[in-house]
Amino acid sequence: MKGSKLRELSLGELEKMIRDSRDELLQMRLRKETGQVERSHMLKYVRKDIARMETILHEKNTVSVRQ
Repeated sequence: MKGSKLRELSLGELEKMIRDSRDELLQMRLRKETGQVERSHMLKYVRKDIARMETILHEKNTVSVRQ
């Protein structure tokens, strides 16, 4: 997901998306270990999306603390 779309979300929505993405990543890792995942390259994209969401969440938290 693009950063501009993520910046429009509220803190609660971002936190929920991070939780969901982490669950998805866990499921993908488990399927990869058992040989059931077809697109193992997607792990990389999910990890990067999580990092992107956490960065934006951190930015929003620091801005709200400063004000």
